Amino acid sequence: MIQYLMKRYALSEQGAVDYVKAIAAGVFVNLLKMLPTCLLFLLISDFLEPLLNEGAALSFNYWLYGFGALAALVLMYIANYIQYNCNYFNTYKESAARRISLAERMRKLPLSFFGKRDLSDLTTTIMNDCAVIESSFSHYYPELTSSVISTCIIAIGLLIYNWQMALASLWVLPVAILIVAFSGKVQNIFTKRQISAAVACADGIQECLETHRELRACNAEARYAAGLFQKVDALEKRKFISEVMTAIFVVSAQLLLKFGIATTALVGSILLGRGEIGVLVFLAYLLVVSRIYDPMSTSLQNLAAIISCNVHIGRMKEIQETPVQTGSEEFSPRGYDIRFENVKFSYNAGETVLDGLSFTAKQGEITALIGPSGGGKSTVAKLAARFWDVDGGKITLGGQDIRGIDPETLLSAYSIVFQDVTLFNNTVLENIRIGKKDATDEEVLAAARAAQCDEFVSKLPRGYQTEIGENGGMLSGGERQRISIARALLKDAPVVLLDEATASLDVENESAIQRAVSELVKDKTVLIIAHRMRTVAGADKLVFIKDGKAAEHGSPACLAEKNGLYAKMVRLQKQSAAWKL
Repeated sequence: MIQYLMKRYALSEQGAVDYVKAIAAGVFVNLLKMLPTCLLFLLISDFLEPLLNEGAALSFNYWLYGFGALAALVLMYIANYIQYNCNYFNTYKESAARRISLAERMRKLPLSFFGKRDLSDLTTTIMNDCAVIESSFSHYYPELTSSVISTCIIAIGLLIYNWQMALASLWVLPVAILIVAFSGKVQNIFTKRQISAAVACADGIQECLETHRELRACNAEARYAAGLFQKVDALEKRKFISEVMTAIFVVSAQLLLKFGIATTALVGSILLGRGEIGVLVFLAYLLVVSRIYDPMSTSLQNLAAIISCNVHIGRMKEIQETPVQTGSEEFSPRGYDIRFENVKFSYNAGETVLDGLSFTAKQGEITALIGPSGGGKSTVAKLAARFWDVDGGKITLGGQDIRGIDPETLLSAYSIVFQDVTLFNNTVLENIRIGKKDATDEEVLAAARAAQCDEFVSKLPRGYQTEIGENGGMLSGGERQRISIARALLKDAPVVLLDEATASLDVENESAIQRAVSELVKDKTVLIIAHRMRTVAGADKLVFIKDGKAAEHGSPACLAEKNGLYAKMVRLQKQSAAWKL
């Protein structure tokens, strides 16, 4: 059962155990809540006994009912305390574990997964979907399940005592549950639409914040705001429709429950008139009916919420069930040559990016990837680090197929600087230290100086202890890129990947960075991607990538002599450099 709950509701093993405990506690609470009804029945029986049996004396034990009421209160308090801990504290622990497990799962997923998913959608899954599931398992699931179980226990007792009165009392329960249960498909449709509207709204808000400067520059704020307001209105409309559709089924089911009291009274009156039951039995069933429908009425609302929650659970299970990249943690390469052998790759079916690419980036050399935009240069770098797995062919590092190596183990051998720099809202020092978490301040500062960071850091209010804002908002593009390069220098890994690493630098700083990279290249494999030919003029080998293949490869001098694609690109860049406004 524990395994089923884990798979069905995306729970951890401890979460499934706690869920069972919460159900058991709920059943105990619901059964204890019948104690006051039993005491009331006994009290009324004592008062009615002289009236029903002539000559019988009034027998009323104050101590019995007093201690009985007190004992019921104490037991219900203890039971509710246990239920509260099982329902809430344990659920919150499970919610925290769920978010952590999702984050850990996504950490091991291939980047192809993120390329196909909207980031706001993933954020909604971690935050909103987890919050909905947390609320469901702290309020809805245990209460509904425990209500059904306790009602079944009471129903069995009622059927044994008098099946006719029991049927008159209980027939409305399965019918009401079926009404809400059959609404599941309808509710799922509207819940999915609501989630889609919420994601679109979150996307619009995030995009507005990120592009505020561009919107102002183009006087497009009012036009964009109008579209954003439409998304907000659409979300409000979807929420309203979803609530109305839920209410239609739930309210109908709750109204049906009221008929149970009427049928109990009607059937009881008939049986009482025939002499088949006594007044006390009739009274007992009326008391039970008045009590048994209350938790079930609330549970019907919970059932509607649970049906809606299934969509959120499904979205979370999609992440949990996505295959992760795996491999051996044992990695003993014979050197650090990177070899592409007839590699084929596409991000989407039918859209070929690399088509039989083959080349070798040797250790101790700088290999530069050049070619037109969209030719697949950045893809090559990402495949070399196993951010994606190839569709065909293979990539080896030191003679080992990287698909057989654990991604984290593999990346320990790489220092990477990509064109899109990501920084954190922390100090300059700590942003660089990400390259090597146990690095000393002296090592960090040495890497920063090699990456030419001293010049701009000295102008910051607190130097290297200055917090640079979200994604380095206080810094220019070139300054952010130099911090990223400093990380790679600090890590000092045997393989260095530089994807347009100097694109945002001026000529002076670009030359300085190239000198730093030259110091780094000794006995290492360096793969550089660049569009400016002067950036790779000192490379040992050039690979011209066009249409997903290595159209040319060799040293700069050798390719210049061939007067092919590389030579043409050099001529065009010289012509553009001479252009004047």
